[in-house]
Amino acid sequence: MKKSFIAAVVALAVAAPAYFAFAADDFAFKSQIEGRQAFMQVYRFNLSILGGMAKGDVEYDADLAAASANNLLAASKMSNGAMWPMGSHTEAAGLADVTAAKEAIWSTYPDIADKGKDLTEALTAMAAVAGDGLESLRSNMGAVGNGCKGCHESYRLSRD
Repeated sequence: MKKSFIAAVVALAVAAPAYFAFAADDFAFKSQIEGRQAFMQVYRFNLSILGGMAKGDVEYDADLAAASANNLLAASKMSNGAMWPMGSHTEAAGLADVTAAKEAIWSTYPDIADKGKDLTEALTAMAAVAGDGLESLRSNMGAVGNGCKGCHESYRLSRD
């Protein structure tokens, strides 16, 4: 009985750190994915304001347009690499319903960086004029939309 108890304690002592390390990694991994989804929600929220104004669904408000454009620009400059751990893609085991990021993101890094730069340039132009009138906002929406599509069309699984 004593030997069985000691063996069980030793086995638990050896296995527990591995179990908790796995559990911690799993939690952190999910936390990173949740972080990037929240990050994208900030984009979506601000883009919906600008898009609504551009389409005429929302009354143009110069201050709100400028604030939304500046929020987007600030987000585009944020260092968010920690939200994109390698292997956190929709094709990975158990992540099909958790994320829409395609595995190709990690094998085409220079392309992703270039697309991010293009989006930041489009948002810089938008932030400079969004508060100057509806036509200024509208004239920049296409470039911002193309900046978003640059990654989403190639590196995000469509859930439509």
